[in-house]
Amino acid sequence: MHPVNTESYRREFEEIFIQYFPKVRTFAAILLKSEQEAEDVAQDIFVKLWEQPDLWERNLVRNYLYTMVKNHVFNRIKRKNIETEYINSQMNVYPLEEIAEFKDPLNEIYLEELQLLLKLSLEQLPDKRRQVFEMSRFGHLSNHEIAERMNLSVRTVEQHIYLVLKDLKKLFLIAIFLIKF
Repeated sequence: MHPVNTESYRREFEEIFIQYFPKVRTFAAILLKSEQEAEDVAQDIFVKLWEQPDLWERNLVRNYLYTMVKNHVFNRIKRKNIETEYINSQMNVYPLEEIAEFKDPLNEIYLEELQLLLKLSLEQLPDKRRQVFEMSRFGHLSNHEIAERMNLSVRTVEQHIYLVLKDLKKLFLIAIFLIKF
């Protein structure tokens, strides 16, 4: 094993880095469909590789790197899926109206910001989609009642509501992320 702080150790690592970093990053980008995330993955991989110089001596670097990338990417995707499921479950457990019940004094401010965000988001929607959503969520009408009142099919009403909820979910996830950090 190389001593970590020797010049030859650094040179050897630099050669491996120059040869493989672009390939690792490209492979990660193909799997992740994101250049920024691929860059992060590649950096993580090479930090780990820096700490394991014994792999360099056995000429296992290439195969080891691609295995590391694949495992790292799959773990990253799995972690994202778990986070998304958790956020979705929390959104269902804690409806917007109930956020203020938590003990954090900032929750009232957060609630007001989220309500303002909801209002602004709804104002940006096409009129018919906004009307359908407001009748459903604020007017507490069934999809069938909305369809009759607006002379639409029930399927169209469902589609309008689905699209609004999908957009709002993305928007609120971003807002919640920004509030927390």
